[in-house]
Amino acid sequence: MSQLQDLVQDFKERGLLLPIWFEGRSLKLIDQIKLPLSEEVCRVDRVSDLAMAIKNMTIRGSGAIGTCGAWGLYLAAVQSEGKKEDVQEAARQLKQTRPTAVNLSKTIDEMLGAASGSDGVSLIVNLENKAVEILSRQLEFEYRLGEHGAALIEDGDRILTHCHSGALAGSGYGGRALSVIRKAHENGKRIHVFTSETRPYLQGARITAYELKKFGIPHTLLTDGMSGYCMSQGMIDKVVVGSDRVASNGDLANKVGTYMHALAAREHDVPFYTATSSHTVDFDCPRGQDIEVEYRDSREVTSFLSIRTSPKGTKALYPSFDITPHSMISGIITEKGVIQAPYSTNLQKLNHAPVS
Repeated sequence: MSQLQDLVQDFKERGLLLPIWFEGRSLKLIDQIKLPLSEEVCRVDRVSDLAMAIKNMTIRGSGAIGTCGAWGLYLAAVQSEGKKEDVQEAARQLKQTRPTAVNLSKTIDEMLGAASGSDGVSLIVNLENKAVEILSRQLEFEYRLGEHGAALIEDGDRILTHCHSGALAGSGYGGRALSVIRKAHENGKRIHVFTSETRPYLQGARITAYELKKFGIPHTLLTDGMSGYCMSQGMIDKVVVGSDRVASNGDLANKVGTYMHALAAREHDVPFYTATSSHTVDFDCPRGQDIEVEYRDSREVTSFLSIRTSPKGTKALYPSFDITPHSMISGIITEKGVIQAPYSTNLQKLNHAPVS
């Protein structure tokens, strides 16, 4: 049995919700589009199919997309019997899939570094070793991030989260936001989670609620536009969201609608946190306005599950992400601790701080 197969077996024995894993000479994915109505597993034999799965949201979430860089390049190495050119082509294809999420490109670059100077069997071995290192590290980040974030949660807190930043969007424990929430629940804190639907793909309704149910965490579903009302009525104590990229000044790129929740939180003095790994901080990006925001097909707004929900000919806009200014963020939760303002200074310390 290979190291990666051993790792997958270990993850499954821990009861993790794996979004992607290696089996035989193929990748297996939980089809997140089909949740929660059915739990279907897709088989991926080619990197081009993995790229399509990322593009069409079969697999999604910044953490899970990031690990696709490790899985995908290893798949390319195995399928090509260690041809460096095929691995490089796989890197090119995967980097083009979701430009806003920085984890994917960082992981791919790390894998390419491990492949440098090798070919054939040695390239496969090097990429397998690096993939094991990356995947183990990312899971450990989720545990650590959860511990630091749970310390911010008080007994009785009612927490709003947006989109899905959980196990299936990460490495299997709780991703980003749900690592904080899951750890607080495991620590015995009596919490209640309000999850917004997150239109147009309804990740909050379909996947966050699905995971919260599996974890046994009390929760209530809201439409996206209800958060302001709930905060005005004193129903929300904290907001915890994930992140697809954090600029070096602390500006946050996350699922569109996040900014709206942050505005409501500021108006009603509700602490607003983002949970992320240090890997998601882009020190080459000075501010949020420099982040490329992905625009998706307007048909994802005018239809749902191939059923038209608007009159024919209706135009629609779908920026997949929006930017929340750092001034609205109460803290950035990472595996190395909770980062407070001034973010431009304190985020830089992540490069030197050990994982605690």
